[in-house]
Amino acid sequence: MSRPVCPQCQYPVNACLCDSIRQLSTRVELIVLQHPSEVSHAKNSVKLMQAVMGEQLRLVVGETPEDFADLREYLAAQSRPVCLLYPSETSQPLEASVQHHDTILLLLDGTWRKAYKLLQLNPWLLEFTGVHLDLDAPSKYTIRKAKRDDSLSTLEAAALAIETLEPGCDVSPLHDALAALVEKRLAAMPAAVRQRYEPK
Repeated sequence: MSRPVCPQCQYPVNACLCDSIRQLSTRVELIVLQHPSEVSHAKNSVKLMQAVMGEQLRLVVGETPEDFADLREYLAAQSRPVCLLYPSETSQPLEASVQHHDTILLLLDGTWRKAYKLLQLNPWLLEFTGVHLDLDAPSKYTIRKAKRDDSLSTLEAAALAIETLEPGCDVSPLHDALAALVEKRLAAMPAAVRQRYEPK
């Protein structure tokens, strides 16, 4: 049997994060293209983003161009700039490429391998300006290991992007919710397992 889920934050009742959820309001439009393998992943940070951002966050799950047909139609009708947040040899720093919050930002949610696969299967994404974040601190999402030093969770990347495009926006609701999630996950782990994730 599956564990009962809190109807508000969508996390298991025994790991409810409602006390740590504060709503975030931003003028930046964020659209997350999520690989299907992430939907049921217990450490998926996009579910937490949804709890904090509500309807301000648009989530589209898929893998092929057909899966994103409605999204492509929506983007084609926009007069605002659309940027793809994904580091590559041709991407530019976000702060140098985009000067205003009136931007649609596309994020790919998945492991590096899955995100790269999304990009390869959807060459239409390359029509948009490619941007990346200049990182000055490692990810705080320590309970999910990444193979690259420049890895951020999708939530952290979104928070940094919003902060860059809309400097007056308070993104602490995202950071605080993530910190609460990490704290609860670590507290629930056996001591021997917890040691693997805590800072050395």
